[in-house]
Amino acid sequence: MTEAAAPNRAMMERDLASAALGMVVERDDPGHAVVTMKVREDMTNGFHITHGGLVFALADTAFAIACNEDENITVAAGADITFLKSTRAGQSLTATAVRKVRSGRTGLYDVTVTDDTGDVVAEYRGRSVSTNRSLGTPG
Repeated sequence: MTEAAAPNRAMMERDLASAALGMVVERDDPGHAVVTMKVREDMTNGFHITHGGLVFALADTAFAIACNEDENITVAAGADITFLKSTRAGQSLTATAVRKVRSGRTGLYDVTVTDDTGDVVAEYRGRSVSTNRSLGTPG
C-alpha cells in the first residue's frame, strides 16, 4: 500500500458521485491514478453522445486521486478540459492522471481520457492546492 493509498481509499469510499457513475479505481499511486467508467445510456446528451460533464467528472476523479499524495486534503484550485472525440453508450473510458509539478501547497496535473480503442477523448489539466486539514478533520 502506498503512502497515499489509505487516505484515497477512504476518500473514494465517501465519494458517492463517482460511485453513482460506476467509476472504478484501477491505479492509486502518489501523483498517478487511473480510473475507468463505462458509459451508460443515461450518461448521454440530446445528441446520443457522452455528456461532456461526465467526461469531466471522470477526469476530475482521477485528478483528485493523483493529487491527494499525503495525509493533507488536497482540492482543485481550477481545471480546464479540451474535448477531442465523442463517445457513446456502451463504450468504456479511462482517465489517466499524472503529476506534472508539485511545489509547496500547489500542484499541476494532466489527465488524458481515452476510449476503449485507445483514442484520446479529452485532455484535462488540473491545478491543486493542499489544505492543512486531514481526512479525519471536520470541514
